[in-house]
Amino acid sequence: MTTTIYQRLVSGAASALKERKEEVNRLNVFPVPDGDTGTNMSLTMDVVVAEVDKLAADSDVATLCHAVTHGSLMGARGNSGVILSQILRGVCEGVDGSTEFDAGVVAEALQRSVTVAFQAVRKPVEGTILTVLRDTADAAQRAVDDGLGLEEALEVVQTEAFDSVRRTPELLPVLKENGVVDAGAYGLAILIEGFVASALGHAVEIADVSSAAAPLTVIPVDDWDDSEYLYCTEFLLFGENISADDVHRSMAAIGGSELVVGSGGELKVHVHTNDPGAVLSKMTSIGEVAEVHINNMRRQTEARDAILTIEAANATSAARAMTASAPVKAIGFVAVAAGDGLSQILCSLGVDRIVSGGQTMNPSTQDIADAINAVAAEKVVVLPNNNNIVMAANAAASVANKPVAVVPTTSVPQAFAAMLAWDGSDDLDAVAAQMSEAVTRVLTGEITTAVKDAKGKTGDIKAGQVIGIVDHEIEVVGDDVTEVAVKLAGILLGDERETLTLLAGEEYADEALEALAARIAAGHGDVDIETHRGDQPLYPIIMSAE
Repeated sequence: MTTTIYQRLVSGAASALKERKEEVNRLNVFPVPDGDTGTNMSLTMDVVVAEVDKLAADSDVATLCHAVTHGSLMGARGNSGVILSQILRGVCEGVDGSTEFDAGVVAEALQRSVTVAFQAVRKPVEGTILTVLRDTADAAQRAVDDGLGLEEALEVVQTEAFDSVRRTPELLPVLKENGVVDAGAYGLAILIEGFVASALGHAVEIADVSSAAAPLTVIPVDDWDDSEYLYCTEFLLFGENISADDVHRSMAAIGGSELVVGSGGELKVHVHTNDPGAVLSKMTSIGEVAEVHINNMRRQTEARDAILTIEAANATSAARAMTASAPVKAIGFVAVAAGDGLSQILCSLGVDRIVSGGQTMNPSTQDIADAINAVAAEKVVVLPNNNNIVMAANAAASVANKPVAVVPTTSVPQAFAAMLAWDGSDDLDAVAAQMSEAVTRVLTGEITTAVKDAKGKTGDIKAGQVIGIVDHEIEVVGDDVTEVAVKLAGILLGDERETLTLLAGEEYADEALEALAARIAAGHGDVDIETHRGDQPLYPIIMSAE
């Protein structure tokens, strides 16, 4: 099979997903206007297609595989995009070197993809994209064992993909409760259908999965939170003939939450452990270690006595200050934010580059890497400010041209606290540890509108209702932004928090913000309340308590 035909198969898979990405997006279990699985997977595939389209018609399969692997990593958006990049990497590793395209190659590529993808996710969850990937790989191998030809094997794989999607609610209780199937799983099945349709020359006819419910859900795996171990240890590992599988097994024996990504003699390794020394000793015995970052995940310090004071920065002046002619400093900062007000505040606190994005649009690995490389600093700290951007930020850090530490902030208020905690030190590890500690003291609340009917801990939620979220859990449901915000503020403040910051969205008036602050102050007279314009979309109020 020629490279040109492979290009057509990649393009066909991407087109099939692009046509149905909104269907994937609409079926989230969590009814928040988030960076959605369908969009993230489709945008990742767009970059893959762009990389593949650059190739000459006579390019060999190895060149094409490199384009797919590189494009998917650099274009990965959100957790689903990063996981998809590893699925594609595994497929390419299975295909590379093959001179024929037959049932055996399909089975080998899928089996390799299972290995790579499961290595990339530290806490695999059944009933997700990984389950469908494994089921289709097993189906492909059965087809080979049964002596089926390429066309029949592809049809078996396609059928099994959608059958596996239908089974996801039986494996993941939250899917069954909400009457949906998994979004990432369904997105992968659509990609497979597009690939098979292009290979066999027929129109894409996506299978109906409504018998299991109605397609999809986003179930993000929070694989960055692990209180079992004390130290988060990250580093680059260089050397010839280093096996990622062997490294992964070594890390699993020493700690948890292990992630090993990369190839070609350069690996990015992440592990939670109680003995970083043992980790580094093991790794230096098999290769060269560089860019070591060790963060203490539990260390507590006394409450910060600095008061959160933020002066609005002029966005144009901040942009001028971020030119390439700026003098090189020891440490620079990159943050993700949506909203002019939030961007101005971050710049006033010392952030050098703002990457546009957040809940409604997750930036790609390339977007974050470009921002890192553009900062006139020897080392860079990245504040992703969204749980669904952390993996892309780490992927960007692994390919950046300078040392990078990712402080896994999941909200912009956490980034405020992180920046205020910086004491001017030029020690990247110490700065990251200091910022990570500050982040743990911030509790974030968000007010938005439910985009669909759903179920939550508060009971049934109707589309159009106002919902109050605390650290990704819906805590308050109502019909009025102010009333929900007052209740949410009470939850955030509890009995021990002393400062509350209110950030007004782009459509939330100043008068309404002042009235809200007054209402909250009346019920919490000893709390210091600060108000600022964030101008963020879709969230009329973001608040944080410390």
